[in-house]
Amino acid sequence: MKKIDQYLEMTIERNASDIHLSTNHPLCFRIDGEMHFEKTEEKFTQEQLEELLFEFAPERNVTQFKKSWDTDFAYELPGTDIRFRVNFFMDQEGVGCVMRQIPNKIPTFEELNIPEGIRAFCFLEKGLVIVTGPTGSGKSTTLAAMIDLINRTRRQHIITIEDPVEFRHASLGCLVNQREVHVNTKSFSVALRAALREDPDIVLVGEMRDLETMEIAIETAETGHLVFGTLHTNTAATTIDRIIDKFPADRQNQIRTMLADSLKGVVAQTLCKRITGGRIAAAEILVVTPAVAANIREGKTHQIPSLMQVGKNIGMRTFIDDLLGLVHKGIISPEEAYEKAVDKPFMERKLHEEGIQFEIEQTALSDISFGSDEDLSKIEKIRKKLNVNPKDPDTIRELILVLATAKDDEDRNGQEALEYAEKLLEITGPNEALSLVLLSISHAELENFNEAISWGKKALRIAKSNKQKELMTRITNYLNLFKKRIPLRETETD
Repeated sequence: MKKIDQYLEMTIERNASDIHLSTNHPLCFRIDGEMHFEKTEEKFTQEQLEELLFEFAPERNVTQFKKSWDTDFAYELPGTDIRFRVNFFMDQEGVGCVMRQIPNKIPTFEELNIPEGIRAFCFLEKGLVIVTGPTGSGKSTTLAAMIDLINRTRRQHIITIEDPVEFRHASLGCLVNQREVHVNTKSFSVALRAALREDPDIVLVGEMRDLETMEIAIETAETGHLVFGTLHTNTAATTIDRIIDKFPADRQNQIRTMLADSLKGVVAQTLCKRITGGRIAAAEILVVTPAVAANIREGKTHQIPSLMQVGKNIGMRTFIDDLLGLVHKGIISPEEAYEKAVDKPFMERKLHEEGIQFEIEQTALSDISFGSDEDLSKIEKIRKKLNVNPKDPDTIRELILVLATAKDDEDRNGQEALEYAEKLLEITGPNEALSLVLLSISHAELENFNEAISWGKKALRIAKSNKQKELMTRITNYLNLFKKRIPLRETETD
C-alpha cells in the first residue's frame, strides 16, 4: 500500500473535496469550502514530500515536474473506483501537491440543483456552450451531468478532451471517446483539430486555455457541431469579453461576428455554503437570443445583463436571481448570498427591499489602513493575508491603496496596483464604485490621468445611483486632483 493511499482514505472519511500537502506545513483538507489543518505539530519536509509524491506519480509526470515544476494527472485509489485529480507544484517553501476527489458516480441534474435552463443546452444540434466560473466552482461536475444526460437521451458520437480525464462516461446511447491531454494527445488544440476528422456530433473541451483552442472551438461550432467548453470568468458578459480580448485588435470584429453566430449559451456558476453543511451551486444563465447576438456583434456586451433580466421566460437568470432564490428557500444564508454576489451593492439593495435581515462587515475607503516608511510590516502582513486568500476583495483593496498612494516611494508600485485593481474588478464586477475608484487611483499613480478621470467619473455615477454620499465627496476630490495631473497620496484619503 502506497503511503498516499492512507491520506486519501482520510480525505474520504472527512468528506473533504481536496487534500493539500505542502512543504513545512501539516496535512490540510478542504471541507465545505474551508481549509482545515490536521491537529498535529508534524510538518512535511521537502525530502518526505518528494518521496511520498514520486512513489505514486507516473514516470512521465515526475519527469515533467522536474523539468517545468508543474504537472497534472489522475490517480485512482487502489481497490476502489474513487479517483483524484492531482497537481504537483513548487512554491517558495518547496514541493506541494493538491488532490481533488472526483465523485465515482456522475451526479444528476436533480442532485446538483442544476436549473432547467441548462438542460435545454443538452439538446442543441450545434453551437458553442461555455460553462465558466472560478477554480473549484463545480464546472467539471456540471459538464459531466450535461454529458451524462446527452449520453442517456441521444444517439450520437461524443468526444471529450480533458486534462486529466475526470468523470468516466460509459457509452450508453452515445459512443463516448475520452482523450487525455499528454496521455492520448499532445494538446487541447491538436486534439480539437483532429476531432473534426473523427466524425463527432458533440465535442467537450475541458479548458479553452489559449487563443488557438478558442479559435478552433468557435470554428468547430460554426461547422455544425455542438461544442462545450470551460473558462475562468465570473459572469456571462465578462466571458464574452474575455474571449474577444484574447484575439489581436485587428481580428476582434471578425471574432465578434463568429461568436454572435455560433455562441448559444453561457453558464456562469459559483459554489455557496449550505446552511446545513455542504455546498450548492448558484448559476447565471445566458441564452443567446437574436438581441443578445446583436449586442455581441456590435460590441455592446455591457447591455447583456439587462437582456438577461427580461429573458427569464426562456431560461435566463442572473446570479442575483439565483442567490435570492436560494436564500428564500432557506438553503443559504443572506450573508453567503452577499459574499458570493458579483454586484454587491445591488445585492444589498435587493436584500433590504425584500426585508431580509443580514450582517455584513463592509470596508469603507476611509477604514483602510495604509503602509508607510515607519510601518512597512503592514504591507508584508497584507501580502501574507492575500497568500491565504488570493481572491479576498477587502485584502486586495488594502494592498492597492498601499501600492498606489503610500508616501514612501519605495512602497509605491503603480503597475502592480493597476494589475490588482483589474483583478478586483473581475471579482466584484463593474458596478461597485469602490473598485472603480481604486482603478482610477492606480491609473493616476502611473500618470495615466485621462484613464484615471474616466474611471473616476464612472465610479461617481455608480456611487450617486447607490446614494453613497461620503464616497461621492471623496471621488469628487480625487477627480479635482487628477484634473490637475496630481496623483493621490495617503493623506488625501483621510
